[in-house]
Amino acid sequence: MTMISRFPYKQLILLFFLSSVAGCSTVKGLFGGDEDEEPTITEDRTASQLYQKANGEMQSNRFSEAIESYTLLESRYPFGKYAQQAQLELIYLYYRQSNMDNAISSADRFIKLNPQHPHVDYAYYMKGLANFDKSKTFLNLVLPRNPSDKDPAPLAASFEIFKNLIQKFPDSDYADDAKQRMIYLRNELAEHELTVAEYYMRRGAYVAAANRAKYVMEKYQGAPSMPQAVYTLELAYRQLGINDLAYDTHKIYVANFLGDDGSLLDPTYATTRISCATNVWDRVLEKLRLRTYYCD
Repeated sequence: MTMISRFPYKQLILLFFLSSVAGCSTVKGLFGGDEDEEPTITEDRTASQLYQKANGEMQSNRFSEAIESYTLLESRYPFGKYAQQAQLELIYLYYRQSNMDNAISSADRFIKLNPQHPHVDYAYYMKGLANFDKSKTFLNLVLPRNPSDKDPAPLAASFEIFKNLIQKFPDSDYADDAKQRMIYLRNELAEHELTVAEYYMRRGAYVAAANRAKYVMEKYQGAPSMPQAVYTLELAYRQLGINDLAYDTHKIYVANFLGDDGSLLDPTYATTRISCATNVWDRVLEKLRLRTYYCD
């Protein structure tokens, strides 16, 4: 049995415009006669005829009709190759309709029912993709993004699903694209965690800020915001009076984040947003913008 994917696996698109789905269709070409004129559904239609009708509707971008036909096919003939293919097609169709919840649940169902299927990696990939796009809207493409404004849960889920896909199926046609998406997700999630850490720093919740910074350092190695994570952890330790850990963290910063000229990277992105004033009067002066207390 031969299955040919319509997804252009090896042509990675820009991560910031990953909303395009024109090439994400499921594997096709399983059965002959796909291009024939689609038959009308009657009570005595065979699984093959139902599949041809549903496939014709999908090829014509009549997605709602295709969903209805594939669902009918699966309910009438719940076992065998046609039912499995219908399940795969439904994942794709729900995704194309931006019904991410149904796409995710359909992928979960396929994985549970067909764990050894030769194309179960596709179900994992589409599940990750649906979570990846779950919080995206058209405005994300035209307005400046702020990772802290997003619900990180779908992004974190997508990261773990792609990670699982790569571990289970390292030779999958979808592995390379999953790796690229993981890089983007890692960076987004790290920024979100550090935004929360800065919020805690501004409110004096230094233990919570330290925990967030440490989580980024442990979970998202390689993210561009890693210097900020280390620096925020150092600031939190200083505010807590844990000077030995603050010193050790500073050494990590010095050892890993030097500029091209050998100087420390400018940490003003943190110092301009986190107060290191040591008493109430200094905080008042800083609040009035009469003085700034940098964390040296």
